[in-house]
Amino acid sequence: MSIDGYVRDRLRVAAAEGGALRDAGGLRGAVPDSGEIGDELVLQLLESQLLARHVDLHARALQEQGEGFYTIGSLGHESNAAVALALRPSDPALLHYRSAGFYCARAGQVPGLDPVRDLLLSLMCSADDPISGGRHKVFGHPHLAIIPQTSTIASHLPRAVGLAFAHERAIRMGLGDEWPDDAVVVTSLGDASLNHSTAVGALNAAEHAVHQGIPVPLLFVVEDNGFGISVRSPQGWVARRLASLSGFAQFGADGDDPVGALVAARDAASHVREQRRPAVLHLRTVRFLGHAGSDAEVAYRSRREIEADHARDPILATASLALQRGLLTAPELEERYALAGSRIQRTAEELLPVRRLETAADVMAPLTRTARREELHGALGGEVAADERRSAFRERLPEATGGLTLAQSINATLTDLMLTHPQVLVFGEDVGVKGGVYGVTRGLRRAFGAVRVFDTLLDEQTILGTALGSALAGLLPIPEIQYLAYVHNAIDQLRGEAATLAFFSNGRFGNGMVVRVPGLAYQRGFGGHFHNDNSLAALLDIPGLVVAVPSSAQEAPGLLRALAAMALAERRPSVFVEPIALYHARDLLTPGDGLALAPYARGSMTDLPARDEGRLHVLADTAADTLVVTFGNGVGMSRRAIAASGVRADIYDLRWLAPLPAEHLAMVARGYASVLVVDETRRSGGVSERVVTALVDAGYGGRVVRVTSEDSIIPLGPAASTVLLGEPAIEAALRSLTGGVVEEGEIR
Repeated sequence: MSIDGYVRDRLRVAAAEGGALRDAGGLRGAVPDSGEIGDELVLQLLESQLLARHVDLHARALQEQGEGFYTIGSLGHESNAAVALALRPSDPALLHYRSAGFYCARAGQVPGLDPVRDLLLSLMCSADDPISGGRHKVFGHPHLAIIPQTSTIASHLPRAVGLAFAHERAIRMGLGDEWPDDAVVVTSLGDASLNHSTAVGALNAAEHAVHQGIPVPLLFVVEDNGFGISVRSPQGWVARRLASLSGFAQFGADGDDPVGALVAARDAASHVREQRRPAVLHLRTVRFLGHAGSDAEVAYRSRREIEADHARDPILATASLALQRGLLTAPELEERYALAGSRIQRTAEELLPVRRLETAADVMAPLTRTARREELHGALGGEVAADERRSAFRERLPEATGGLTLAQSINATLTDLMLTHPQVLVFGEDVGVKGGVYGVTRGLRRAFGAVRVFDTLLDEQTILGTALGSALAGLLPIPEIQYLAYVHNAIDQLRGEAATLAFFSNGRFGNGMVVRVPGLAYQRGFGGHFHNDNSLAALLDIPGLVVAVPSSAQEAPGLLRALAAMALAERRPSVFVEPIALYHARDLLTPGDGLALAPYARGSMTDLPARDEGRLHVLADTAADTLVVTFGNGVGMSRRAIAASGVRADIYDLRWLAPLPAEHLAMVARGYASVLVVDETRRSGGVSERVVTALVDAGYGGRVVRVTSEDSIIPLGPAASTVLLGEPAIEAALRSLTGGVVEEGEIR
């Protein structure tokens, strides 16, 4: 018998015979009622659970009709409605995918919202879905402070920790955010996800903060149904793991004990709200109808075991409590259950046919939506307002210095942004007291204090999670990931969290942040893929993420300011990859020429490099036949190779690697007979493949040749030169183009 049939049968028998609801299975009788929870709260809990249950049941019917597309349900987890009732609708929530009870309970606290309509529209991928606009089934609503997540591996937990931290930090900075000062951040996950490294890292980060006395008003809710799809959680493991958390207040309840769940949730929420310290609620639940509609649960569980779980149904438990108190009669309970199902079916019928997204442009709109130049200018602050803020820091004005290296120009730009924008935070490993491994953030902590410039623990997931939470709190985080290869330790925080939030919320939420990453190769004395890495492919393959690479001290300030403007105006996440080998370079063509230095030109805030344009460097006195397309270290290398070869060639500095300035590049390339793509990344999966493809797609008719580094990890010492692109190879390619020799690897 299905859980729906079981519940209907128990309600029918109770209505006909006046019997109890929960003794048929012989597993557990009614939980004693202490009277600690009010009658109205019990009825709210029951109503939320009934709606959530029937939405999930109807999701499977919709799938059979070809009108529903998601069947991972909350059946058995409806006790999480108690958590919503213990909190306020203004408490930010980052929930896992079995949170229909929570959503219904929270929506029931806000007049004018219909959770049934919201959830059905989401299940049916309707363009009128109030959160994703038809892009995915997610729990979220801007008026309910529910930030949409699709995490199945607890990847939303670092953001939750970051948001709790940033909420308190914003208050301390006198800025605040959109939530009340005493707000509590709540996040939920399943017992299996508790074992994922992301969850372990997030819990560790919260413990790390508590150990230092840093406020973290965060409620972790672990909903423990004993399974991760088909894999059982070892008996007692979840409780043991949670008990080991230091600095966390501990609360627990059974999902089929409504009073216990309501009391535990209330006490946990009150503790976090009052103490501003984290708590964990271990909510022991049950899972009905398997992991999802496609999960044949009988393949790994006996039918007897599955049916035995029916006696632990949280809905029957709450109905039994209402019956004990005399709030409803057994016939009224039977009628309420039936009416909830009828309401869901009727609402679904009224919504059909739904309007769905029909074009790629519609689907991609949250990712491709860009601010106008005047909006970017406005986001950075008008010139007058900016000058007024800067006037109090005359001794720190970066333009007062002389020629700067790349590292110094980035430092100057960060200084300028922090002077003019009080919401900017700079953080990461070693960026505070030390000022960064390469001195790029030197002096910022002294100038702006430890509240705005601080060191983090050594965990890239936590660094990015802190940035994600800070962005939600209305701050402008500029975190540093110490080396390019370290990004791969936490790439899903960019791929699955930062880049998807606008997509899953139809642009209602965003992650305005600029991630600074020292990287790329050509560091003499370093080897291995951690400290001397030239792989950008993973970053370039994330829709909605902007990736920029400066090639000089002159180029860096404008790019960094442009990314900050995008973060503020579009709430867009971006990555600023800084070539380490150029950080302290002073010379460009010959030793002692000082051409790599540049004065810090603050210029006008309207003078921002357009994201769809690279920069053309015209080098030849007469018209050149060859255009060298490159970026980062490749610009200086190409300048030197051109000078050594005597070939007439100009350089196109891409600057933007994602999205690539393809149209502008193609327009510029039409003026040249040949193109040489100089790519310091790897031959397979590198930047050059994208450049060549863009030229081919645009119908470029000239010769195209590319030179790249090898598909290799970079070794230590002199052997690095054997796999990295060198200037001799660039020089040879230039000569082959002008001499008409077709080299291996040429694209025609």
